[in-house]
Amino acid sequence: MKQEDSGNLSHLDAQGQAQMVDVSAKTPTIRQAVAVGQVRMLLTTFTTIQSGNIPKGDVLGTARLAGIMAAKQTANLIPLCHPLPIQKVEVQIFPDEQLPGYQIQATVKTKAETGVEMEALTAVSVAALTLYDMAKALEKSIQIESIHLVSKTGGKSGDYGC
Repeated sequence: MKQEDSGNLSHLDAQGQAQMVDVSAKTPTIRQAVAVGQVRMLLTTFTTIQSGNIPKGDVLGTARLAGIMAAKQTANLIPLCHPLPIQKVEVQIFPDEQLPGYQIQATVKTKAETGVEMEALTAVSVAALTLYDMAKALEKSIQIESIHLVSKTGGKSGDYGC
């Protein structure tokens, strides 16, 4: 069956119903995506996390690991995402006293028929949520902000943000 053009929304068929995009005819290429986000909190919360005095343990290490694990599970979390052979996931969490809080960056790389933008965004999101979960006993008003794609390379649509 021929896939009809539904404007720029490739996840919709001619009737406007959600569908998984057929990427079987695409050639696998090396693809990479970088996403970022931030977690804002009170200075006292930030200082406590930085000192390592959190009852739940290693906040940043746990958040980093959660982000890596989440990138690998993206297809299970977002209905129309393709399961991909992830070759690299790197999650970095940087302290930012000016927020105060943390900057989170995720880089995901694969060689596949489709890109890893959603995996990078999922990694940042889950790392931020885990940081919140680990620190919520100290502060309920922690804010997760500005999660977005910074760059992506590879694929038919070309590079973005590079």
